[in-house]
Amino acid sequence: MNSKLSRRRLLGGGLALAGAVAGARLAAMPTAAQAAAPNAISPDAALERIVAGNARYAANDPANKDFSAGRAARAQAQFPIAAIVSCADSRVSPELLFDQAPGELFVTRVAGNFVNDDSLASLEYGVKFLGVPLIMVLGHSGCGAIDATIKVVQDDVQLPGHLPGLVDALRPGIKAAIASKPADLLAAATIENVRHNVAGLQSAGPIVSKLVADGKVKVVGGVYDIATGKVNMV
Repeated sequence: MNSKLSRRRLLGGGLALAGAVAGARLAAMPTAAQAAAPNAISPDAALERIVAGNARYAANDPANKDFSAGRAARAQAQFPIAAIVSCADSRVSPELLFDQAPGELFVTRVAGNFVNDDSLASLEYGVKFLGVPLIMVLGHSGCGAIDATIKVVQDDVQLPGHLPGLVDALRPGIKAAIASKPADLLAAATIENVRHNVAGLQSAGPIVSKLVADGKVKVVGGVYDIATGKVNMV
């Protein structure tokens, strides 16, 4: 191979790599535009907004009725005020129950509202690059995934397909609830599962835990009562 050509290729490859690294560094640096973004608010302010939105929803007095409003602007960028770790249950719709318009919530959903590596990566993207100041792990009443895990743990029920993997993810919180011998095991297990995942996120390095320690992100838990429409903080 021609030595001059080899050197040119090596130099070109090095420049490309340097450019990629520089681009990544620039992407990670906060800009004036990010500082002035609509979601550049404190975690407590974000929590107040979604709590107020839930109160409107429960009272059947939502502020968001025209979902086409702001559609063109949303095509350019998103500025969510909170990330919600939600159950996949069809009766749970975070945007509705918190009365937030499209673009206001960054939602990950899986049966049992737990955090795995994939959802953690999504949440890391939300807090690091979208500026999300608040993460809420949201359980709900009558959760089928929690109920199934209780049956597996207590009665050694065998589930088909990939469901055992889901049960393994939920097992820690459910076992903690069983050990406390509550009057309402399903309700207690739902709460303990939320607490387990909140604690996991608060210590999830390297991104979320650092932002939590710096006070830039708060991780909280809640349980949505399907019958009343209310979210109770955990």
